[in-house]
Amino acid sequence: MASTSEGANTESSSSETQQKGFGVFMNYVSNNKTETAQWFSRLFSIFCAIMYLFPIYGQAVSFGFYQRAIIAHGLTSALRLHQRMPAFQFNRIYLGMLLVEDSCHNLFYSLIFANSYPFTMVLTPVFLLALLHSSNFTKKAITMIGSSFLNPIKALTEKLINKQVDILRFIAMNEILLMPCLIFMGFTGRMSIVVPIIYIRFLTFRYQSRRNPYCRQLFYQMRVATEHYCQRPGTNPAVKTFLQKCIAMISRFAPNETTATG
Repeated sequence: MASTSEGANTESSSSETQQKGFGVFMNYVSNNKTETAQWFSRLFSIFCAIMYLFPIYGQAVSFGFYQRAIIAHGLTSALRLHQRMPAFQFNRIYLGMLLVEDSCHNLFYSLIFANSYPFTMVLTPVFLLALLHSSNFTKKAITMIGSSFLNPIKALTEKLINKQVDILRFIAMNEILLMPCLIFMGFTGRMSIVVPIIYIRFLTFRYQSRRNPYCRQLFYQMRVATEHYCQRPGTNPAVKTFLQKCIAMISRFAPNETTATG
């Protein structure tokens, strides 16, 4: 009886060993082409973002990498949207489902900035989202291959995945703070004045997101902190009035809470 269990354990361990290797990974790739395409497009976004930040080939080439990173981000978003959405239907229900998907927001983000003035703050969410989401596939690939040589990369991906909430909160903060920067750049002529107007709509979509509540949470926290500051006795009346008008203006763009959470 003991020998039988030992033999079963040996067969189980050998089958687990056989389930690891480069061939297993290639088999997974062939069966999951869309997910693999997203992984490659995210890695390409990371590469292009790094090449933009470190312009070793000059500023002109650097701008090309900036555009490629954003276009690759849009391609990834389109593939992800294709995965998550059902078959296309020309009705309001389908449009409502589409507009609350993060992938649709990211695709819209890429369309806004694909031909805009290069700005590092615009590229930050693209780089961080690509880095975070590619980590999941990378970890899965290294586990399938089973090579100890790749363990340092696996450990790095695990750290990124464990910091997912912090990274997403930082991305949400970047997206919010990008709005006043775009307005300033629009008035100084470095960005089309239409861009911040369209970007307001993007932030509204982000506020409505079902799977990413961080933008909504940060807006609420900023509003509470601003209102608390306005209620302080030593607050300058002109500053208080300006901040209250800003809160009122931003609140008009925010959707109803039932829409945001539904």
